[in-house]
Amino acid sequence: MRSGGAGVLLLALIAAAAVVANAAVTYDHRAVVINGRRRILMSGSIHYPRSTPEMWPDLIQKAKDGGLDVVQTYVFWNGHEPARGQYHFADRYDLVRFVKLAGQAGLFVHLRIGPYVCAEWNFGGFPVWLKYVPGISFRTDNGPFKAEMQRFVEKIVSMMKSEGLFEWQGGPIILAQVENEYGPMESAMGAGAKPYASWAANMAVATGAGVPWVMCKQDDAPDPVINTCNGFYCDYFSPNSNGKPTMWTEAWTGWFTAFGGPVPHRPVEDMAFAVARFVQKGGSFVNYYMYHGGTNFDRTAGGPFIATSYDYDAPIDEYGLIRQPKWGHLRDLHKAIKQAEPALVSGDPTVQRIGNYEKAYVFKSSAGACAAFLSNYHTSAAARVVYNGRRVNIDSSEQFLKSGQWPQLTINSAGHSVQVFVNGQSFGVAYGGYNNPKLTYSKPVKMWQGSNKISILSSAMGLPAISDMVTLWRQNQGTHYEAWNVGVLGPVTLSGLNQGKRDLSNQKWTYQIGLKGESLGVNSVSGSSSVEWGSATGAQPLTWHKAYFAAPAGSAPVALDMGSMGKGQIWVNGNNAGRYWSYRASGSCGACSYAGTFSEAKCQTNCGDISQRWYHVPRSWLKPSGNLLVVLEEFGGDLSGVTLMTRTT
Repeated sequence: MRSGGAGVLLLALIAAAAVVANAAVTYDHRAVVINGRRRILMSGSIHYPRSTPEMWPDLIQKAKDGGLDVVQTYVFWNGHEPARGQYHFADRYDLVRFVKLAGQAGLFVHLRIGPYVCAEWNFGGFPVWLKYVPGISFRTDNGPFKAEMQRFVEKIVSMMKSEGLFEWQGGPIILAQVENEYGPMESAMGAGAKPYASWAANMAVATGAGVPWVMCKQDDAPDPVINTCNGFYCDYFSPNSNGKPTMWTEAWTGWFTAFGGPVPHRPVEDMAFAVARFVQKGGSFVNYYMYHGGTNFDRTAGGPFIATSYDYDAPIDEYGLIRQPKWGHLRDLHKAIKQAEPALVSGDPTVQRIGNYEKAYVFKSSAGACAAFLSNYHTSAAARVVYNGRRVNIDSSEQFLKSGQWPQLTINSAGHSVQVFVNGQSFGVAYGGYNNPKLTYSKPVKMWQGSNKISILSSAMGLPAISDMVTLWRQNQGTHYEAWNVGVLGPVTLSGLNQGKRDLSNQKWTYQIGLKGESLGVNSVSGSSSVEWGSATGAQPLTWHKAYFAAPAGSAPVALDMGSMGKGQIWVNGNNAGRYWSYRASGSCGACSYAGTFSEAKCQTNCGDISQRWYHVPRSWLKPSGNLLVVLEEFGGDLSGVTLMTRTT
């Protein structure tokens, strides 16, 4: 149990320690060794595509000012290779620029290449084209998958080498990661799991990156790869070899928000306690996941049902603003730990019991440095959019035509939202949720004698991204990403006819992928002027809207209030700001106390309110006046309620 009164007090007596020059990054049982010196490293996750390049320098500087040594990021395969062999490393995906900026600020980089990343990112970072490689089976001992994975990992390592970005080249990259949280999946993945994990580790080392590799949540990571911990707490963790340091690659600062879910928060008192406890027990590397969460622009949110905001209750909020007291409290903790670094890295602590709930962990170096953690553990003292169309003929003898009773249309879908039209008239929507994305639409629909046209608009809220088995079972998903589907898989039935239930599933349906307006470019500055726009006439579903606005004065971050709208997507000057959805959060939010063990369901807000109301519009997208706002509204909404505001907190 973590407790309200529990705490860790760090006392330090510092003496000078000799530094041995060495150009390589290595490790021993106590710590990562840089230039011959053991280091206690404080790290923070900042994902480069979740902010704009114009934001990066400020985010990195705030991370440094907060006492961090390292910036950690995933590498997003589907962002960098949207089509096989066609690469994208520009704008928000300019990985080299991001790494160089971190180095120029005096920070190290931990590069998590994966290429499976989870991260609540669409399809876990896998490009969708990978699903269609003949004979492929993801994340197992499968030749086609391993060949594609190796090709991408080697490309990233080669790119970093060619830019001189590894530490032995004078660059900032001191650590790399292959795979991601695979250990809990092994039993479900069968006989191919362990050979695959071993192959991934050996393949990564063979790239010649020249820095240590880690595998998180991978208890069987083979030497020299370091297995590491992810979680709210990792003080229980120890690596699988006495020669490896104790590392925490994801110290969760909060949790993600899902459309239809409340907003999670983690008290900084509990966060600081968890970090101090980890270092007290011998940990030497802590990475805050996230330090800045940012925004799921475009269609990058995975999950599914992950909100566009990836704020994560991080020390730096979605807009790049410092979140107090979390940022400042952790900064002060880092200062105390850094003061004690010479003693902390010198060896293992001695433990002294000084009360029923109190212990002292004492670190001493041969040079005279001394640090002690005094701890008290008392628990009470202090999408892509799909159209399916099919014509259905109704005979004049059908009884519902005479009685006025409409037939019942039933549609089974793997998710995530469907909207039904019969003869051009809307007959409502149905949608799932984060805990159960599957859905069933079943409503009476008005039909007439003769030919009737049924159209189903199926909208995906991101492809699954989660590797955790409990979450997969909760979402009724399998273990192999290549076998997952969303959308209307059937059956589609019509009941209430003379012959009873009529199955429409196997009839020939026409099929159209994407948004016609998007293909015409109505969401872009140039394309919006090439089509004729009419006046808004109330809340209509499936409608494109546009407006022009001036940027607010000053440099404060900007957000759109979309609380009056239904569901859709936003473009500003042709840039996709992501999905919006005024989906109200379920649950009952109570008072928050940092006493006891934290979980994502413990300290929540917004129950009964809209999960996400405000949507980030980066300043770099704006000009002083004449900014184009384009909105695709799926359900219908009140345009008069859309406002633009600056953010200060």
